[in-house]
Amino acid sequence: MKLEMSLEERPGLLHLIPLFDLFALVTMLLLLGPMFLSQGGISVEVPSSRFQMQRYGDSIVVTVGPGDEAVLIYLGRRAVTIEELTKELEALKMDERMARAIVLLKTDKRTSVGMERKVSEIILGAGFRLALVGEPEGSDQSTKPVESLPE
Repeated sequence: MKLEMSLEERPGLLHLIPLFDLFALVTMLLLLGPMFLSQGGISVEVPSSRFQMQRYGDSIVVTVGPGDEAVLIYLGRRAVTIEELTKELEALKMDERMARAIVLLKTDKRTSVGMERKVSEIILGAGFRLALVGEPEGSDQSTKPVESLPE
């Protein structure tokens, strides 16, 4: 015996609810996705700063951290020497899109000021804009917003 429904079917917006859920999920992923991206390089303790910096779309991250025998320098996620840093920045300057990028310099607290200055001069000598990354005053290292001193 076949069962038949005697009520007429009126779904209304009932079939659209999964579509709204999917739209909300995609929107959340697009809005929150950049928060979960990790920065390249190594983990460093940056000094505190009282200046807030805007986010940049095209940026190159250079990280300078203390090493056991020599200072560690990372261009993005790749370890480089000072000579390689100069050559890589010159090559990036030739790329039309990257020529307008800003270089974010993350320097560990334990790195000497002389080394920070040397790397800064290399970046500025290559023709890039430079922003120093710092930690907000009074915050712990668990939150890592991008901070900077004014240019």
